[in-house]
This record gives sequence, structure tokens and C-alpha cells, in this order.
Amino acid sequence: MFHLLKQRYLSEAIKVLTDGGIIAYPTEAVYGLGCDPFNETAVRRLLTIKQRSVEQGLILIAADWQQVAHLVKTIPTEKMAEIEATWPGPVTWLFPASSMVPTWIRGQHTTIAIRVIGHSIAKQLCQRFNKPIVSTSANLSGQTALRDTISVKSTFNHKIDYILPGRVNGLSSPSEIRDAISGKIIRPGG
Repeated sequence: MFHLLKQRYLSEAIKVLTDGGIIAYPTEAVYGLGCDPFNETAVRRLLTIKQRSVEQGLILIAADWQQVAHLVKTIPTEKMAEIEATWPGPVTWLFPASSMVPTWIRGQHTTIAIRVIGHSIAKQLCQRFNKPIVSTSANLSGQTALRDTISVKSTFNHKIDYILPGRVNGLSSPSEIRDAISGKIIRPGG
């Protein structure tokens, strides 16, 4: 029974994403807000809801590397092996962005932030959507990231289109962010 409910919830989330809507979904540490990264209207709406500037750029999550490889310029094989050793999991990497990355995703940067997600629900979401999705913490800019459906609903009420139920994996803070070329930690993780 639970499996059927989970599949129904995932199907509803995919429908909302396909229709250009915004969803909330669980990740390794917090609830995320997401949409189709190639739908500029949806991304700009998400940024408005979050009160976040487009210049900051956004993270994309993917089920696997194949979903995002075309968005990245070629990097050395040894660097890629180091990156792949952290996935799936809560490490986001900043890659040199290919020309296929829209400015509303990379913001003022020449990089794109990508994570191959380790959270089972979020991974299934990307698999079934068949492409990456935007992953920004469910919160208003500068506020504490939300970790459950009740908090997400009370904060965003009718501003988002769907909340995918599920539990976060329990990390204490959002994903670590590292530079793919230098390996430097940009934001420590949980």
C-alpha cells in the first residue's frame, strides 16, 4: 500500500514539474524547492517566492551523471574520479558551465552547481522526470532551511504547487559545496 502511495505522490510531482510548476521535496538534510531548470518562467517564479536573486545561481540535482554531463565543460579524468567518489551523496560540485547552461541557472557565475542526489525520493523524482531539477533549500532567502512538510506548508502555503511527502535523511546542514577544479570547499556540509 505504501509503495503505491509513494508512486502516486511521485507521479503528481512529475506532472507539476512537467506543467512548469514548483514543488517541495525531501533531500539529505532539508526540504528543497524545485522546478524544471530549463523552464525560465518556473525558475524566475521560484526565485520570486524565495526572495532570492537570480545572480546567485542555483543547484541542480540529478539521478546520475548522464543527466547533467552535457551542462559541464570537460574536466580532467582524475578530478572526475574524485567527484564521482562522493556521489550519490550530499556533496555539490561547481563545474565550469557549458554553453547549454541558461543564465537563470548559473546566475553571475561561469560555473554550474551539480549534485548526484543520494536521497531515495529525490533520486526517484529525477529518474522519473528524466532530467535534473532545481534544488534550492525550502526557505525564504536568509532564513533557516525547513526540514518537514508542516513547516514548508506554513511558510509557502499556496505559493508552491505541490509538496512531495517524505523525510529528510538527517544531515545537520545543507550539502557541502566544492569547486570541481581546485577541490576547495566553498561551503562546509553536514
